[in-house]
Amino acid sequence: MEKPLPYEYPQFDDPAAERQHRKERLAGAFRLFGRFGFSEGVAGHITARDPERPDHFWVNPFGVPFGHISASDLLLVNDEGDVVEGDIAVNRAAFAIHAAIHKARPDVVAAAHSHSVYGKAFSSLGRLLDPLTQDSCAFYDDHGLFDEYTGVVIDTSEGDRIAKALGDYKAAILLNHGLLTVGTTVDAAAWWFITMERTCQAQLAADAAGTPRRIEHDVATLTRTQVGSEFGGWLSFQPLFAQISRDEPDLFN
Repeated sequence: MEKPLPYEYPQFDDPAAERQHRKERLAGAFRLFGRFGFSEGVAGHITARDPERPDHFWVNPFGVPFGHISASDLLLVNDEGDVVEGDIAVNRAAFAIHAAIHKARPDVVAAAHSHSVYGKAFSSLGRLLDPLTQDSCAFYDDHGLFDEYTGVVIDTSEGDRIAKALGDYKAAILLNHGLLTVGTTVDAAAWWFITMERTCQAQLAADAAGTPRRIEHDVATLTRTQVGSEFGGWLSFQPLFAQISRDEPDLFN
């Protein structure tokens, strides 16, 4: 007899319960980003769309370390960039990028961007990832390239161009900047960022060592269906969330 999975995909009838769930997952994602070393000063942000106000999103307060963020610290920001709930300013780049993505992609619940080391390094090459490993196939024909860099993103028009480069994909590489991932859950968006960062690391190492052998198109496409689904992204995040929840239960405060 087939045994059940240790995790159950959440379903909600109560928007307040769904909001709290998203905020807790968002806080957990920030704690994990901090643990993995994805922070770089005040740069980096993850957002989650509010379940009742779809043109509002929850985001980290400006300048607060990822490893300190709890659910109660998160800011609610509207589509004009105003902080509706919270006592600290919002990162203007976070608003410029994420507001455009949430507007352009109604299917997206969460988006993640940070200045992680390998993502930054790979982004300087101005190219897409190759299908070199099973994990990299999650992004095969499912990530875009924003092929321009004009400085810190503070203009909403540049956010619009980033959203256009993202298109219908789950991720984008931002030239000379880093990685951007999205998902229909906070869990999936965070996992895609984590595994995309590791994929950049693996490809940089493989390219430095020699001439990697690419996975053939048909096999890479098949593998994407096996490891790159939204449910797969959600599921892959669950062990990490279970670990951070046990290690740092104050994230729920």
